[in-house]
Amino acid sequence: MMHAQVVRPDRYGDPAVAFQHELVATPPIGRDEVLIAVMAAGINYNNVWAARGCPVDQVRTRQKRGETEDFHIGGSDASGIVYAVGEDVTHLSIGDEVVIHPGVWDADDPWVQSGKDPMIAPSAKIWGYDTNYGSFAQFARAQAHQVLPKAEHLSWEEAAAPTLVGTTAYRMLHGWQGNTVHDGDLVLVWGGSGGLGTQACQLVRLAGGRAVAVVSDDERGTYAIKFGAIGYLNRREFGHWGVPPLVDDAAGQKEWSAGARAFGKRLWEITGAREDPAIVFEHPGAATIPTSIFLCRPGGMVVICAGTSGFDAMVDLRYHWTRQKRLQGSHGTNDEQAIAYNDLVRAGKIDPCVGRVLGFDEVGAAHATMGRGEDVFGNTTILVGASVPGLGRRKD
Repeated sequence: MMHAQVVRPDRYGDPAVAFQHELVATPPIGRDEVLIAVMAAGINYNNVWAARGCPVDQVRTRQKRGETEDFHIGGSDASGIVYAVGEDVTHLSIGDEVVIHPGVWDADDPWVQSGKDPMIAPSAKIWGYDTNYGSFAQFARAQAHQVLPKAEHLSWEEAAAPTLVGTTAYRMLHGWQGNTVHDGDLVLVWGGSGGLGTQACQLVRLAGGRAVAVVSDDERGTYAIKFGAIGYLNRREFGHWGVPPLVDDAAGQKEWSAGARAFGKRLWEITGAREDPAIVFEHPGAATIPTSIFLCRPGGMVVICAGTSGFDAMVDLRYHWTRQKRLQGSHGTNDEQAIAYNDLVRAGKIDPCVGRVLGFDEVGAAHATMGRGEDVFGNTTILVGASVPGLGRRKD
């Protein structure tokens, strides 16, 4: 048996209630799987959705695939120690200190077997969201290819913080041929002070680009600059967010366009040139996609990995097709991208940006805070098997 933070369908809703501390059976592992004794776990928005049971009821979805568990143990970031390995696993040993990347797929999937990007395969999933037995427990089950060496210079809680957001950001910025970040590129990063945004700003800087963060106040802007942004825009100074008026509403269109242009002009002031972003790094979705498409330079890319403000995004196709812009969905990571990102972390070139370190029984409260949009300074981590002084204090 093991301790776990468990979500059950009859508790779906507020994450503070949905997650409950329970004792459950430790999962068995397959021939190509690994059991990790979890030291620390990272908090990500995907398990806000899992706790709500919306937009996907993960428990019911897995039961339809034939899995028997009537609960969900989430968590898509972990640092820990290899506790057991399947009989086909040769590159890992019991006692190895590791982190886990979130890309999961079936090795015998024909798409994967053909050599194509496994994260686009029909069997691709996000570990600890689409799969059970993630990092919010004493033990986590993972496919062996997900397991990577932990950076020796990082503490358990630091190592647990950035892998999902960092590998996601790496794929968004480096994974889409024709629109990867290059030296000198301007990149607009929404949510630049959060876990995903701080990783993006650092990756842009390492590639020789210039990141400008979008944040909700000056304190968050200063935080984004600390981790690589050259400047920031305060979105609260503008009011044109959401779905624009229809094209036949001339007055409404004029008002919305004036707001979007003012936002773009502020970006020019930060860069010192009339320059539009080569890449817009998106995840809010509904509230911001119209502006992102409007601002992106001709031939540039808006790349999006989530929809935290809503899924019903509006694109004005006049600005899309005539200026030949790209709206690219991006999800998870493949092994190559995860290894490349983890190598940067291990080399000390990426800061994990730990904002808060919390205790095991604060998993639900941490997701509730994130769901309300209050957790915007870097990454939040949960101690599982590890303990550190200063528990719960923000790290500046």
